[in-house]
Amino acid sequence: MEAKAVARFVRISPQKARLVVDLVRGLKVEEADRILAFSRKRAAGLVKKVLKSALANATQNPNIDEKILFVKEIFVDQGPAMKRHKAKTMGRVAPIKRRMSHITVVLDEQ
Repeated sequence: MEAKAVARFVRISPQKARLVVDLVRGLKVEEADRILAFSRKRAAGLVKKVLKSALANATQNPNIDEKILFVKEIFVDQGPAMKRHKAKTMGRVAPIKRRMSHITVVLDEQ
């Protein structure tokens, strides 16, 4: 049985989030949680929150044993970008794209 959790419109760029997601792909839930707890990246806290949510979703099903869960799939998709402008010299404007991510975690039993 699978358990899934999705965090949408997270205010971090997908490129930065994918660096953290690649660390925990395929690991057991306890080991992935430990790695995320000690990671110094800002995305680690966001990914850890989604991992905990997927674990909570798995505990709602009595057929799933939480002790043998592992990260079957974890990926980051790009969400919409907020478009902003920054003033530059001589009346010019520079565009800024503040990117968002959709983080998806799928847990399964071994």
